[in-house]
Amino acid sequence: MKVVFAGTPEFAAVALQALLAAGFEVPLVLTQPDRPAGRGMKLQASPVKQLALQHGIPVSQPLSLRLDGKYPADAAAAREALLAAGADIMVVAAYGLILPQWTLELPRLGCLNIHASLLPRWRGAAPIHRAIEAGDLETGITIMQMDLGLDTGDMLLEEKLAIRPDDSTGVLHDRLALLGGRLIVEALELAACGGLRATPQPAEGVNYAHKIEKAEALIDWSLDAQTLARRVRAFNPFPGAVTSWQGESLKVWGAVAEGDQPASADFPAGSVRSSQAGQLPQPQP
Repeated sequence: MKVVFAGTPEFAAVALQALLAAGFEVPLVLTQPDRPAGRGMKLQASPVKQLALQHGIPVSQPLSLRLDGKYPADAAAAREALLAAGADIMVVAAYGLILPQWTLELPRLGCLNIHASLLPRWRGAAPIHRAIEAGDLETGITIMQMDLGLDTGDMLLEEKLAIRPDDSTGVLHDRLALLGGRLIVEALELAACGGLRATPQPAEGVNYAHKIEKAEALIDWSLDAQTLARRVRAFNPFPGAVTSWQGESLKVWGAVAEGDQPASADFPAGSVRSSQAGQLPQPQP
């Protein structure tokens, strides 16, 4: 089975590595254009592109796939590359571009998406962050048959994963990436023998996981301790929860809420109630 792969960040690279290790033929990879990164803001290839080049796989990096959009030449070139690849199926994981109808219809078996949520709980760009922020006890991976909607396609495979009390987005991301790689291999093996079964998503329980904005990282000390602790974990590693201390900006990478400790006149919201030497500044009288 020939598999075109479309993805960009590390989450997607893990899935691509799993497909290659399982022996699937990948004649083409689609990924986002190189972006400036690091202190020198030099152009940097995505993790998916780096992996593809290591394996000698041709890479296409269109700015858009819309033939009638702002970059029609890019879209036309990508279409020619897809036609030449002659793939049976396309696997998509955190690609970052909208796939128009012609893209969805081009492969014989359509396009499968690796989504880091138990659909339809969290559709959208930031399902891992939002699951932790909301206090969900579990999440998982859904392999979905893509359609024109935003994460609305039929579910093909799904596996749950518990969210641990101390999970940050970074830690949970890595476990979900490994699970996604395993499930997409299983899905393609089933697809090869006609064993995949589609299930429409429930109409109830739909939530949209909005993209994380840097402004959300500012800690609001009027919120309760449980909410704050979840937000700190949800925003680790990006954008990192932030507060200020004596005029300095401080990043907060971990937090635990221990019982109910409401604000008081002696300790208003945001006060340091206790600390360990060398770790936190001493509370002021």
